[in-house]
Amino acid sequence: MNLKDFKAGYFKQQLQYKSFYPTTVDRQWLVDDPKINVLLEKATQLLGELNAFSLIVPDVDLFIRMHIVKEANSSSGIEGTQTSIDEAVMKKEEIAPEKRDDWQEVRNYVDAINYAVGKLAEFPLSNRLLRDTHSILMAGVRGGRKYPGEFRVSQNWIGGSNLSDAVFIPPHPDDVPGLMGDLEKFWHDEEIDVPHLIKIAISHYQFETIHPFLDRNGRIGRLLITLYLVNHQLLAKPTLYLSDFFEKHRPSYYDALSRVRESNDLIHWLKFFLNAVITTSDKGKNTFIGIFKLRETFENRILTLGRKTQNAKKLLQFLYSKPIVTVQDVQLELKISERTARDMLQEMIRLELLQEVTGYKRNRVFSFKSYLDFY
Repeated sequence: MNLKDFKAGYFKQQLQYKSFYPTTVDRQWLVDDPKINVLLEKATQLLGELNAFSLIVPDVDLFIRMHIVKEANSSSGIEGTQTSIDEAVMKKEEIAPEKRDDWQEVRNYVDAINYAVGKLAEFPLSNRLLRDTHSILMAGVRGGRKYPGEFRVSQNWIGGSNLSDAVFIPPHPDDVPGLMGDLEKFWHDEEIDVPHLIKIAISHYQFETIHPFLDRNGRIGRLLITLYLVNHQLLAKPTLYLSDFFEKHRPSYYDALSRVRESNDLIHWLKFFLNAVITTSDKGKNTFIGIFKLRETFENRILTLGRKTQNAKKLLQFLYSKPIVTVQDVQLELKISERTARDMLQEMIRLELLQEVTGYKRNRVFSFKSYLDFY
């Protein structure tokens, strides 16, 4: 199918409403739009550069943990949660009680990402993996009883208060298994000669249009992008997450998806998506460069600490995965006394590596702000 000839689908009459039935996607696609081809070349180049950095940066998994936290925070933010990146890396007991529900949603998303990426080493991207990931995402949060880990068996809608005034009504639940089966086949159909970035752009649109779960479709649909790229080895590590771009351009993101359904304008969505990959890949590459320089700077400063250097190096490694710490955190991680931990933190403040952020004399919290600023 030529992108220019694409028809998004049609509305099917149900008892008291019309649901949208999208065109299936497991088919050959012809991409002959010059602008898309230019964007595709640039996106592929920058994605390759980002992937290269993930292969050469020492201890890259430490930094990917923060990429994952950032993605969880941004993706959840699109759906209305209000958690800062600083709060996202804190422990639950350090979060104000009125913010803990939002915090739990972000932490669930972190767990869901880690689970899904880990499972890709055992079996390919599949609907089963998405359902299992959805179950983790829904555990113990608002809406958690809306069939976690299961495709919906009732009608949902987007916008409005009910089906009568909905902005968009996705496919009838009876159509969901077949549509999701077609989508899963599309991910792995080797007889279809389509660039992977085009395939996952179409897949993200299709997933959001099917809206297969009763809740949290947006978060699973955005995670699908990263899982696809890792599964098809465009990324060796899960380093590309588009939710930050989508959140910053939220009206344009929703508009681009809606234009496909309303005007058959798949080309506009593909351009938006490829620009998201270009911008995010370039930002990710620059983040790795900045972190590498920051790491070198602080490692050189730590060398001035004499016999404390060894523990300071261990603490620095710890801070890359937990950039908000307390005295107790440092004490437990380094297996040192409380007094030694306090002294170590004071040295880190003196070296301008950490900042104390509470202003209290007790229950103090320390931030690796120069590192967090990259996210």
